[in-house]
Amino acid sequence: MTTPVTAASPPATQAQNRLHPRRAALAAAAGTAVEYYEFGVYGYLAVIIGPRFFPSHNPTASLLSTLAVFGSAFLMRPLGGIVLGRLGDRIGRKPVLITTVVGMGSATAIVGLLPTAGSIGILAPLALLIVRLAQGFFAGGEVTGSATYLSESAPAGRRGFFGAFTPVGVAVGGGAAALVAGLTTTLLTEEQLRDFGWRIPFVLALPLIAVTLIARRKLEDSHAFVESGKPAKAPLREAITQHGGALVRVIFLSIGSNTGYWVGLVFMNIYLTTYLGYSKSNTFWIMGAINLFVALLMPLFGALSDRVGRKRVIAIGFLGYAILVLPTMIAMDQGSFALAVGAMVVLALPMPIVQSVTYPTYAEQFPTRVRYTGLSLSFNIGTIVGGGLTPYLATYLIDRTGSLLTPGFLLIVAVVLALIALATIRDSAKEKAQ
Repeated sequence: MTTPVTAASPPATQAQNRLHPRRAALAAAAGTAVEYYEFGVYGYLAVIIGPRFFPSHNPTASLLSTLAVFGSAFLMRPLGGIVLGRLGDRIGRKPVLITTVVGMGSATAIVGLLPTAGSIGILAPLALLIVRLAQGFFAGGEVTGSATYLSESAPAGRRGFFGAFTPVGVAVGGGAAALVAGLTTTLLTEEQLRDFGWRIPFVLALPLIAVTLIARRKLEDSHAFVESGKPAKAPLREAITQHGGALVRVIFLSIGSNTGYWVGLVFMNIYLTTYLGYSKSNTFWIMGAINLFVALLMPLFGALSDRVGRKRVIAIGFLGYAILVLPTMIAMDQGSFALAVGAMVVLALPMPIVQSVTYPTYAEQFPTRVRYTGLSLSFNIGTIVGGGLTPYLATYLIDRTGSLLTPGFLLIVAVVLALIALATIRDSAKEKAQ
């Protein structure tokens, strides 16, 4: 009587094991989408938000102030990464990933409820800054936790494919932000946008939190963490003292990949609408479509890296950025929106290559004991430079120099730094999980 039960158990177990990475991929992508939805909405609506919180006769001054607050959230990410990463390495990945999505999403919704400078004066930008700092703290443990969890949940030889779902969430979140911004600016008048319309995209983060919580509550913690034995007592100290080289390499890879994302999409929205004068709503629709197109390509390049190695694929993507960014920016400035759209599509081509393969590569540089902490610290330091400072610095340098190509040169510098780091990194696509 026991033979049939024994014979039937392995297929059932195998089916469950096959489903777990898929559930993990969807849950991880959903949480990351919430994070980048908020950052995308803030970046896309920066021109509209600026005068509400930083009234000024100089539009550039308002925009710079808004982007400075945008960048402030990135300053909190390493601290959030250290605190949340330590918890993830001590108590497990799942509870921390639930905490991050609630914290990020709540902060996003609160932005949409804040009173403006017209109502409470200087307290308005202060409140915005505090909420953005809180958002940055929780974001410091989200995308890195997602990359950690997927790296530990993927089947052998498929970490690239499943790991690509972390940046899929990045692209979907950015795409959703652009589409919501496009819909809002299309349906509302300029006066309605200034009065209340800018709030709508932020408040819409609430249903996204609910969907992500449902997906994440059903997950088990990663088998690699459960089977890793006694957790590290001081994961931050261990990561710094024993894996310092990995920290430095991931920092510079992160600078390159984040600069590519924020210059290639978020800043290009400002470039097209503020500097080149194209329609806001049309630009938002194009940005949304490009993000979703990029998301579809990412698992393909992740799977390719499982076959040919991570370093080769990442190098192709970074070189694509360096070669394409200046010609495409010049093409955007020819007065034709159709040509600008085509140039944006071309500039976005390296993005799925770089984004899809760098995330699993980051996670593979650290052992399970300190993976969450090491990845959170190094990635978030790189994000400060590539994501927080770059949009502000690009806007400032354009204002000072008068050259609209400044963001392109910033991206090329970041790519050079990333390629130097890539040359020293180990290609772990074929290695067993540690």
